[in-house]
Amino acid sequence: MGRRNMRTTIIMLVSLGGLATEAGAQSLEVFGYAGVLGEWELTAAVEPTHPGDNTFAGPLTMTHVGICTQTGPEEKRGKITLELSTSRAQLDAALTVDNLPCTFSGKLAEAYSGNLICQDRPQLPLRVWLKGASALPR
Repeated sequence: MGRRNMRTTIIMLVSLGGLATEAGAQSLEVFGYAGVLGEWELTAAVEPTHPGDNTFAGPLTMTHVGICTQTGPEEKRGKITLELSTSRAQLDAALTVDNLPCTFSGKLAEAYSGNLICQDRPQLPLRVWLKGASALPR
């Protein structure tokens, strides 16, 4: 392989590596607390549903971390789809937790704060933080 071909190959590999890093940086970590006392911890790792979009989806886990837990922490699993406004000031989400559909809409202050609304259940306060959102294109 000649020098020119080798240089072209190296440039292409470096460019592809940059694209892979850029795409990987768009995933978000979701962390939050639900309940009056913050007794439910919410964690999720979400990926973009479409390139360049502000909609993300992935599996979630809610763990009961309250002091009244008798036999260890209760865990509920499900999925989350969230959408960030272009300004990042608003977060809307659809969750399914143990097959129970829920929604959340929060405004950004220190965290995204709002209520978790689930079918046939009382509303729960929910605070959510996103790790990685600052790296997203606007």
